Order: sequence, then C-alpha cells, then structure tokens
Amino acid sequence: MSDDQSSTEKSSTEEPSTEKSSTEKSSTETPSTEKPTKPARSPEEQAEITAALERWSASLAQELGIADLEVDIDAVLALAGVAAHAVLRPAAPLTTYLVGYAAGRAAALDEVSGEQATARAAEVAVALARSVER
Repeated sequence: MSDDQSSTEKSSTEEPSTEKSSTEKSSTETPSTEKPTKPARSPEEQAEITAALERWSASLAQELGIADLEVDIDAVLALAGVAAHAVLRPAAPLTTYLVGYAAGRAAALDEVSGEQATARAAEVAVALARSVER
C-alpha cells in the first residue's frame, strides 16, 4: 500500500473531529459584544486621580496664561465620556477641544460669560453625539 493510500484510509477510519474550524465558529456562534466591566476604583484611588487632574489643570492653566480659569473637571470628563461612547473613543479629546475653542470664541465675540459659552457648546456637542450614536 502506498503512503497516499494509507493516509487516506487512516483519515477515513478516524473519528470525525468535534472541534469546529474558526470559520464554522464565527458563522454559527455569536461573539459576545459585552465589554468586561472595570473594577470600581477605591475612594483612595479616585481621590488620587482627582488630585492629579486638579494639579495638571492648574499647572496647564498657569502656563497658558489663564490661571484664574475655574475648570469643571467632572463636566469635561462627562462630555468626553459621551463623545467616546456615542461616537468613537478618539472623539473624546476632539470634542472637548472643539467645545473649548467654540466656547472661547463665543465668549470673546458675544460678550457672554465663559461658563455660559461653555455650557452652550457642551449642550450642542452632547446633542450631536447622541444623535449619531453608533
């Protein structure tokens, strides 16, 4: 018997594999779309993060010549979160930049307060992000 014949006979006598190929798996099983949940941060970790962000914000504002600016870090992070989850993750920094730019421009041109201009720009960004949610 030749090697080709013996391998053919062996394969026909072996039990069929119950293992699915990768193409069979992907077409018959739905992959989980759930993201693993992150463990909650401890109060100490959250306090460290908040303190680091406040230090960074104050240092950057000082260097940019806007040291008297009050930054609502929670509002900025919430806006970034909406953009990241509704649009795409990279939309977060882009959205916060554009909102800040628009707010600064509106405050300079319309003589509205920075807080009012920021709130208006953030409302527009949130509404748009939620309207295009993926």
